[in-house]
Amino acid sequence: MTLPHPADADNPAAVYRDSLSRGSYWAVHHSLQTVAGLLGSEDPWSYPWHELRYRDTARIRARLVESYAPATVNKVLSALRGVLKTCWRLGLVDSETYARAADVSNVRARVLPAGQGLGCEQVEKLLATCVADPSPAGRRDAAIFAVLYGGGLRRAELCGLDLEDFGKDGCRLTIRSGKGRQDRRIFLHEDSCQLIRTWIATRGESGGPLFCPVSAAGTLRLTRLRGEAVRFILQKRQRQAGLDGLTPHDFRRAFVSRLLDAGVDVFTVQKLAGHADAKTTARYDRRGDAARRAAAASLTLY
Repeated sequence: MTLPHPADADNPAAVYRDSLSRGSYWAVHHSLQTVAGLLGSEDPWSYPWHELRYRDTARIRARLVESYAPATVNKVLSALRGVLKTCWRLGLVDSETYARAADVSNVRARVLPAGQGLGCEQVEKLLATCVADPSPAGRRDAAIFAVLYGGGLRRAELCGLDLEDFGKDGCRLTIRSGKGRQDRRIFLHEDSCQLIRTWIATRGESGGPLFCPVSAAGTLRLTRLRGEAVRFILQKRQRQAGLDGLTPHDFRRAFVSRLLDAGVDVFTVQKLAGHADAKTTARYDRRGDAARRAAAASLTLY
């Protein structure tokens, strides 16, 4: 993936964004574009961020609340605070000015969790469409779904995998520089590993990205797959499978829910998912009312 180079690479927004991992880069990139738009600017990479004061950031927060869901508001505010802190680190503002401008609170709200549950039946239908496709794309897509469902990877993490990150003997994946620049290792079920091996047999043993683009003619190009391509792959396969409304992140939600449903403690699941906070892991739980009823039934009085 080619990263854009702003005209003013010394601008605090560019400095902050470029300091982040690839997984966070684009989220912050788009968040700062949103803030710049609210400030009446088309170019966040040349905006004078050091001139912002509390009255400005409070107004930005209010306008965000009017137009976006709480989670999106908080994500954008986090990016804004990151730029303000970079202004302070670059010596463009003093400590008091930074502290006042950054003193905008997150939005607290209880909303229904995003996304939907993804069950074994849906995964089987998706895999069936891939198996029915004799082209290299069919084998690649089956392996992608196996990694997303069996390992709970983020899109950026999946696209960042190299061939050497797959341990053929131990049936494991090494995720390097995940969100927050955290490396981790996960182990996969043999069924998932077999689909990956089948894809590698088609891909070849040359070094480079584990997953790569495949042309309509079935030609492989050993360049890194983009995150948007993963979304398009899922859209194509779910149409073929008669499904609708699934997103790549639903695989990750299903991964967490299945582990919790199997009795794995939340802190272990947190490590497997690469979450910095167990509260984040809990928000991925899609087990529904059945799990809560079972928990209540276990609290017997006698």
